[in-house]
Amino acid sequence: MGWRRLLSQDGEALPRTLEIARTSSTLSKRAMLTKETAASLPLPSHEPAARRWFAVLTTPKHEKAAVKHLDFAGVETFLPTYESPRVWKNRQKVNVQLPLFPTYLFVRIDHQDRGKVLRAPGVRQLVGTRREALPLPDQEIEFLRNSLCEQKAEPYLGLVVGQRVRIKSGAMQGVEGCLIRKNSGWRFVLTVEIIHQHVAVEVDASTLEPILN
Repeated sequence: MGWRRLLSQDGEALPRTLEIARTSSTLSKRAMLTKETAASLPLPSHEPAARRWFAVLTTPKHEKAAVKHLDFAGVETFLPTYESPRVWKNRQKVNVQLPLFPTYLFVRIDHQDRGKVLRAPGVRQLVGTRREALPLPDQEIEFLRNSLCEQKAEPYLGLVVGQRVRIKSGAMQGVEGCLIRKNSGWRFVLTVEIIHQHVAVEVDASTLEPILN
């Protein structure tokens, strides 16, 4: 394809070298625009998959042993526990730490860490469907952590009956559960759906709002 001749303001043909210089300048500007456009486009993400919380099913009474092995393997774990009073044969009263959800613990992993979890002694499987493990909402894990720090959580083995409520403020805003009474206090019952377990937590009723159907 031939060069298009450029003309001066008087209509005379410009020298060949000047024509080439101007054409090169135009192409350079176009190239700069192309680079600027490319720079404004989002770069492909090479970030690793986000870590999510999963429930792990263990063999009975092996929750703490599984946690030790997983911690050693570099896996982030969370084993909810509560204090339960016991009286030994010598009539000594002690408080022992028991799993809040027997045979269950939680791990925060990405896809690459699943093999570490499944190889740990005492671990039976990640909880989910037959096709894949299902992650838990981060809010539920944070709710459990905060409640355990305040030492207000205990297992709840009864049927969840009563008014459905939602936490309306704070870090746990949006978490839903059931409201019950125990003695003179209120308890917020959180159901961890994926493992069909319940936990009752002492709450101030003023932090809750009813869920209207």
